[in-house]
Amino acid sequence: MRLAPADPLARPRAHARGESFPSFRLLESFSFLHSAIYAGLLFFWLGPDQPTATMLLGWAHGLLWIAMSLLCIVAARRRTIPFWLAVVVAVIGGLGPFAGTIGFVVEERRRSNVREARKSRRNGA
Repeated sequence: MRLAPADPLARPRAHARGESFPSFRLLESFSFLHSAIYAGLLFFWLGPDQPTATMLLGWAHGLLWIAMSLLCIVAARRRTIPFWLAVVVAVIGGLGPFAGTIGFVVEERRRSNVREARKSRRNGA
């Protein structure tokens, strides 16, 4: 019987344990899709009188927000994404998914900087 580590933050990252779902790329793609759907919802809600489009985009936004929230909770527990990003997507994402998309861009940039720093340390620069 395996016992959980005393410190839950000491767990290895998901990819190190062979768990890749949900991946960072998948969540990032869903976040951009969610923002596009929300932009369409705002357009049809504020603009032309299209109740069917508004209703369909509203349902798509709501269901995608629920799915993104659940996936981000799983991803945060597996340490695929940082906890702050999961909170931004789950809490703020219902009112404006653009915050989650910005969060994914910020995290992608941070990861890129970390990769570059590691690469330069290996090369002795």
